[in-house]
Amino acid sequence: MFQVTVNRPGRRNALNIEVKDRIADAVAALDADPEAKAIVITGAGGAFVAGTDVAEMQALTPVEHTLRATDRMFTVLRGCATPLIAAVEGYALGGGCELAMCCDIIVASEQARFGQPEIRLGVIPGAGGTQRLLRTIGRYQTMRLLLSGESLPAADAHTFGLVSELAPEGEALARATALAANIAAMPPLAVAAVKEVVKAGADVPLDTALLLERKAFQILFDSQDQKEGMRAFVEKRRPEYHGR
Repeated sequence: MFQVTVNRPGRRNALNIEVKDRIADAVAALDADPEAKAIVITGAGGAFVAGTDVAEMQALTPVEHTLRATDRMFTVLRGCATPLIAAVEGYALGGGCELAMCCDIIVASEQARFGQPEIRLGVIPGAGGTQRLLRTIGRYQTMRLLLSGESLPAADAHTFGLVSELAPEGEALARATALAANIAAMPPLAVAAVKEVVKAGADVPLDTALLLERKAFQILFDSQDQKEGMRAFVEKRRPEYHGR
């Protein structure tokens, strides 16, 4: 298990371009590392990420957003093949909520809060907030949050399906780390197939998604991990997976 920590406690870990680039670089490097079976993303100082650094962002022009690729971090996370787990304590607002939603699993403290308050600054979410919320919690809750700028308590986020699992306050990272270790022990090819099929199937017709699933299922029967896993099950022993 590998961990990426956002550490700007004086700004509640607000994302400026430098921090976003460093996160992108770290995740890209880990994604290319065969030893990295799962990546946990968290924040230091009792907060996840309270948003994007408004002081830096306010003067940016549309051209600067393009030239400086201010969405690069989100693009890298969306393309990451390694399972990503967000460990959320405190606030996950604006870009922080979008960062969490780029992950495959969100473990949140019972005291965490999620939201997209961009409308209060005269803009809207620009890195997936409108579309990921829509696809996760539905139109009516999404519209309420986006138009009011209000935040969502972790318990409600869990009920709506935005949060995978709740943890006691201060224990989100420990639980996310344990979950990452569990995933890291699974057969790598099957893990990759799950992530690929779920991502690809989310926005295509059901028949197409089922076909993708079936093909991935069949292909895995040509792997040594499939043979080892089923043999170990029959022999009642712990399997040893090697990603082949």
